[in-house]
Amino acid sequence: MASAHHLLELPRPKKFFQKMSLRTGAEIITFLQVINKVSGLYGLLALLTGAAIDGWQLSMYLYSTVLLFVTVYLYKHIRLQSPFETVLLAHLYALDSVVNALYTAFFGVLWFYTLANHPGDSKSSAAPGMAENAGFTSPKYNVSHVDVVVEPAGGVKAGQNAIAVGKGTANGSAGLGDVVFQSGSIMSIAFITGVWVLRVYFVFVMLAFARQCLRQHITANSSSAAWYNSTNASPDFAENPFEEGKQDGYGIRGKIGRVMLSGAPSYWLGADEDETWMKGVGGKFRKSTQLEAPLGIGERERRRRSGTGPPAPPKDLAAKPAAPLEVR
Repeated sequence: MASAHHLLELPRPKKFFQKMSLRTGAEIITFLQVINKVSGLYGLLALLTGAAIDGWQLSMYLYSTVLLFVTVYLYKHIRLQSPFETVLLAHLYALDSVVNALYTAFFGVLWFYTLANHPGDSKSSAAPGMAENAGFTSPKYNVSHVDVVVEPAGGVKAGQNAIAVGKGTANGSAGLGDVVFQSGSIMSIAFITGVWVLRVYFVFVMLAFARQCLRQHITANSSSAAWYNSTNASPDFAENPFEEGKQDGYGIRGKIGRVMLSGAPSYWLGADEDETWMKGVGGKFRKSTQLEAPLGIGERERRRRSGTGPPAPPKDLAAKPAAPLEVR
C-alpha cells in the first residue's frame, strides 16, 4: 500500500499522452491557452456594440486579455527551455485553471438561476444582461399547460367562443432543481466536467515540463556539489538556482523564482526514488570533492609488479652523458 507521503505527491508524467514529448505537449497546451484567452479581446469589443455586460463579465474579459499577452511572451521560451520563464508559465497556467474554475462555477450558477426564473422576472437581476443575450423570447405568461374553455355564442349564426386559460406553476418558475436535472443540463455538466479533468492533466504536464527544464539548467550550470542532505526533510535536494548570491538569484527574478519553488521544494528540487535524474545526465550531479588519479597509472603499476611492463633501457645508454647543445 502506498504511503500517505506518496499519495500527496504531484504526478510527474514523462510523456504527453504517453506518445509525445513534454515540450511538444507544453507547446500544444500553451497554444490552446492563447486561443482561449483571445475571447477576452472579443468580449471587450462587444462593449463597442452596446452589449449589456456586468462587472463580473468585464473583469473576466480584462483578466483574459492581460493573461493573453503574458502567455504570448512566454510561449517562445518553451522552445528555448528557459528555466525561469517555463516555471513561471507553469505556475500561471495552474493559477489560471483555479481562476477559470471559480468563474465557471459562478457563471454556471447564474445561468441555471436565470433558466429557473422568468427571463423578465426581477429575481434574475443577479445576472444583468444574461437574460437579454440568452435568446429567450420573454413570454408574457409563465404557464405549465393551457386549457381551452368554450361556450355558445349568441347571434344569427351559431358559434362558440374559445378562451385559453393557463395553469401556472406552483411558484411561478420552473425551479432550480428541475432545470439542473434536465437532460440537456446534465449533458452540459458532464461535458464541462470532462473538459476540466483534461485541464487538470494539462496542469501536471506543464509543471512536469518546467521541472524538467529547471533540472537541466541546474545540471548544466552547477559549479559545486549539486546535492546536499537537508536537515529539515528526508530526501536530498538540489541547489536552488534562484538563491541569493547565484547568477539567477538577483533582483525581482530571483525573488519570484524563490517564491515559486518554495511552494513544493521536494517536487522541484527533490531527488527521485529511482535516481533517474542523475542517470539521465550521466552522473554529472554527483561531483566528487577528491581529485581522481590520472587514468593509466594503476595499469602501469600492475604491469611493473607482474614483470610484464616495457623493458628497461640499456645500462650504457643510461650511463652515457647527454651531448651538450650547440648554440649557433
